[in-house]
Amino acid sequence: MDKQNPIIETKRLILREVTFEDALDMYHYLSDEEVVKHMGLAPAQNVEDVLDEIEWYHSIITEGTGIRWGITLKDSGKVIGSCGYLNMQHKHYRAEVGFELSKGCWGKSIASEALGAIIRYGFNHYQLERIEALIEPGNIHSQRLVSKLGFTKEGLLRHYEYTLGKFDDLYMYSIIKSDLIK
Repeated sequence: MDKQNPIIETKRLILREVTFEDALDMYHYLSDEEVVKHMGLAPAQNVEDVLDEIEWYHSIITEGTGIRWGITLKDSGKVIGSCGYLNMQHKHYRAEVGFELSKGCWGKSIASEALGAIIRYGFNHYQLERIEALIEPGNIHSQRLVSKLGFTKEGLLRHYEYTLGKFDDLYMYSIIKSDLIK
């Protein structure tokens, strides 16, 4: 896996590496309870919490276990969310996808545009065969989004994660490379 973030451009967006200079923009949405509600994270209390998140983004690239892009609007360059891969299993040609977006950008098909771009990138550049999305049952909007993009709901993983002092059930969604060719 590349040890850097390639830039991905779509009609309205530029997906790029997040830097420490983006911390204030990211604090705006990572401190929002509604944005982080289904992420297994507590809302950021300060910019240092966001710097820790950015450090994690950099560490998964270095370790070869994932990649995270900042979602920016072409006209502003401001980071309004992020998306990317984690738990990449190169031997098995699969990875999990994750994303979040500033609340002011919800309902504008921005997440769909960004996620669609990285899905194509994952299949073409990383030669992934399978991309998974693990989504909390209460996160209806994300379930609709991945379904719209061609993911199939495979089932419920009971008490799959322990976050914020509780066990979380997660739905497993997946898309495989041939799903895009149909």
